[in-house]
Amino acid sequence: MGQRGHSRSRGFYLFFMEKEIINMFYFISFIYLFKHHRIVTAVKRTECVSNRILSIVLRDRWCSIIVLNVHEPSEEKSDYSKGSFYKELEQVFDHFPTYHMKALFGDFNAKLGREDIFKATKGNGSLHQDSNDNGVRIVNFVT
Repeated sequence: MGQRGHSRSRGFYLFFMEKEIINMFYFISFIYLFKHHRIVTAVKRTECVSNRILSIVLRDRWCSIIVLNVHEPSEEKSDYSKGSFYKELEQVFDHFPTYHMKALFGDFNAKLGREDIFKATKGNGSLHQDSNDNGVRIVNFVT
């Protein structure tokens, strides 16, 4: 069920993970492409947490750097599936010690609008006039 590994090609180091879900047309891939050997040697662990959350832990001089790549359910999905996703994401964040640096990347299927309530979080610029539910959820999560 899925693949995991790493390889070196043309001077780049490639770390990859895939997780497949049976009976659904869905799989998630997480690819890390590193040029420098120094970064590759810093990789402590890679983990496919779930079908929507993948992580890599890098060793730094003073702390670890946790990189999470996520894929939030689309706007049309139920509130239950979106709520379950954020509950799981919060558990993953809380699992790592607070002194580690955490970086969150991915596809949040979110639109952040120009509403005044979000200006303190994201500033004045936005491509969208109005926020969608996923946009509100991600702002609530990061603040």
